[in-house]
Amino acid sequence: MLDARNIYRKVTRKIYDFSPEQLANLTAIVWLYRGEQAKFLGLVEEYFGRLCVEIAAIPADLATFEATLADLRGKFAAFADSVKDLDAITAEQPRPLVDALAELTEAIGAYQVDRTVLLVDLTTFLKQYCATPPATNATQHRARQAFEPLAERIRGLVKQVDLLYKLSARVGQLAQKLVGVEKEAAEFHDRRAVNKLIKQLDEERKLAVEQLKETTYIHRQIHWLQERFPEAEIVAVLGLCKVVGRAEIEAADWSLTPGRYVGVAPAEVDEEFDFEQTMKDIHLELADLNREAVELAARIHENFEELGI
Repeated sequence: MLDARNIYRKVTRKIYDFSPEQLANLTAIVWLYRGEQAKFLGLVEEYFGRLCVEIAAIPADLATFEATLADLRGKFAAFADSVKDLDAITAEQPRPLVDALAELTEAIGAYQVDRTVLLVDLTTFLKQYCATPPATNATQHRARQAFEPLAERIRGLVKQVDLLYKLSARVGQLAQKLVGVEKEAAEFHDRRAVNKLIKQLDEERKLAVEQLKETTYIHRQIHWLQERFPEAEIVAVLGLCKVVGRAEIEAADWSLTPGRYVGVAPAEVDEEFDFEQTMKDIHLELADLNREAVELAARIHENFEELGI
């Protein structure tokens, strides 16, 4: 009996389907039931081949993102230095911009350290396991276990890339506000060019994040199969599958509902959800909204005073 109710891909709020990998994994269970272990191991080997291809594509996507980030940060730094010389802008007005730029610079430094070490370790993994993808069950388990800490660090790098974009966009917003305070500042700040770079950074961020996530996605498929069938042999898996005989089916009044035999699997935890990072993002957004609210309140107050109200 095979129960696939808990295996699906959410396309929209109301539409669900199977991903190609999910279909392949379900088929692999049938292979094990039929005693076709070689096909099961072949699928895992194929996943390792795909994993190696995705790993090899990571450096180029990160380099593209980093080049735009460096260009954007340079423009921000030049603007922050320039506005200090404008008499119409007080010493306190550029403070939020300077602080945000310092936070961005610190985040870039931390990212560069983590990225450099991670790329070195990924290269080592490629040399060790990708020249000849592992074909036996034992070597496949060793390769998957070797990649597990790398997968965790890749997920961490995804969060850093997203944070760098958010901080860059925030610095851009603060720079735009200074331009609005004093028209002379526009001489030092090409608003159109900066906005274009921020949009470009966002597109490159999406590509880099997608590439990083693709590696962890392929790794999860390997982990899913090996965790449930560690010996590459069919076994009963709670909530998924179980080999049953005629006697057991007869005892269940000839019911062919898989759930009556396989049981109910515990709810799976979404490994991609990071509560701490989500709270940081919410806090960052809330701080920006509070800042805008204060500025709007001050502007409304000034307008009322001009009207004599």
